[in-house]
Amino acid sequence: MARREDLQCERRPAIDLSACCTRRSDLRKRNRGSVFSGIVETTSLVLSVSKARRQRVLTIRKPRRWKLQEGESVSVEGVCSTIQSFNNGSFRVVYMPETLRKTTLRGLKAGDEVNLERCLTLQTLIGGHLVQGHVDATARIRAIRDEGEAKLFTFAIPARLSRYIVPRGSIAVDGVSLTVVEAMRSSFQCSLLAYTLGRTTLGGKRPGRHVNIEVDILGKYVERLMKN
Repeated sequence: MARREDLQCERRPAIDLSACCTRRSDLRKRNRGSVFSGIVETTSLVLSVSKARRQRVLTIRKPRRWKLQEGESVSVEGVCSTIQSFNNGSFRVVYMPETLRKTTLRGLKAGDEVNLERCLTLQTLIGGHLVQGHVDATARIRAIRDEGEAKLFTFAIPARLSRYIVPRGSIAVDGVSLTVVEAMRSSFQCSLLAYTLGRTTLGGKRPGRHVNIEVDILGKYVERLMKN
C-alpha cells in the first residue's frame, strides 16, 4: 500500500498569469491579417482630403481615448485601412487607385462623417460577424421605408453578388454588420433600428446614395470548396 506522501502531487511553481496576457495595443500591432466584427465603435469627421500622385490621403479626426500605432489597421466606412501617421487630434490613411475605384471613398470630402472600427484581438468580443474590410462592390440605396421605429433599406447590387446573400444571413454595409431580411436577384433588404441609425453614418443616407458592400466570406469559402 502506497504511503500518503507518495500519493501527493509534486508541488509545481506558481504560474504568473499576468505574463500570459498581452495588451490590446500590442495584439493589434502584431496582427497583420486584420479582421473586424462590423460593430462600429464610433463615427468621426474627415478633416482633409489630398492627393499624392494617384493616391488619396485622408486625415480623420482621432476619437478621444483611442490609442493608435503606426501600421495599425482600422475600418473606415468598411474599408480596411492602414494608419500611416497620427497625432493627438487626427490620423492619416492612404488609398491606392484600386481601392478608390471599388469603394465610395473616392467621393469623400472634408466634413464628411465616416464609420470607424479598430481591428479585433483575441480579447475582443465578436458582436456582429467576421468582416475583412475587403469591399466587394458598392450598392445603391434604392428605397428607405419606415417600419415603426425601424427603417427598411433596399439596396441594389451587382447580380454576381446575389448568390452570397441569403435571408437571415449577414452582410457588411459601410462597415456595419447587418442581418438580411430579404434577398432578391439584384437587391436585398435590411431593417435598421433607431440605435444603429443614430450611431452610424447610415442614419444620414438617402435613396440614390451609394454604400460599400462586403458579403459574408463564409459563402465564398463554401463555393470554392464545392468547385474543388
